[in-house]
Amino acid sequence: MNLTAVVLHYRRWHQARSKAELDLFAAEASLARAVRRAALAKTPSGKRYPHQRRRKSEALKKGAEKLASVLSKIDAATNFAKLLAVVNDAVRTVSDLGELYVYDTALRIGAYKGILPTRVYLHAGTREGAKALELDFERRRVALDTFEVPEPLRALAPHELEDVLCIYKRYFSGERADLDETEGCWVDDGFKGC
Repeated sequence: MNLTAVVLHYRRWHQARSKAELDLFAAEASLARAVRRAALAKTPSGKRYPHQRRRKSEALKKGAEKLASVLSKIDAATNFAKLLAVVNDAVRTVSDLGELYVYDTALRIGAYKGILPTRVYLHAGTREGAKALELDFERRRVALDTFEVPEPLRALAPHELEDVLCIYKRYFSGERADLDETEGCWVDDGFKGC
């Protein structure tokens, strides 16, 4: 397994997409609009982001309502960990909205606020990637510090490392022997995780 190749592959095939998504949230007209669009997992064209395509519309709407009710707490969050906690607390009782939804929603809102993760946050897909890389973590652990990931991967930002752990989990586990442009957790390939 060549981790430098993973970084180069990510930069070539995935980094621009991730940056474009966050840039669009950073450019939203207001915090309220950024929160609503993030909560509904809507692209600017009104389509649903791939990670949340299987979430029920009712759950997304309920999540948007819950997040709108804590807008002042979202505004007061001064770092990503606090923002993630606010989002999680607001939507944790909404059925069908799990860890990945909470992380993605907080990341998108964080882009608007100019606060991105300083740690690598874990959910089902990233835990699989971390396990495949034999990183030392407990199942209930919420995040890894960047110094805990192999050196070549540290060239990426923490939110990009989250992407990498999820996107390349099957490569890391040996299930996929190669890297190609279709490698991605947003491809509907029947695998659970991202």
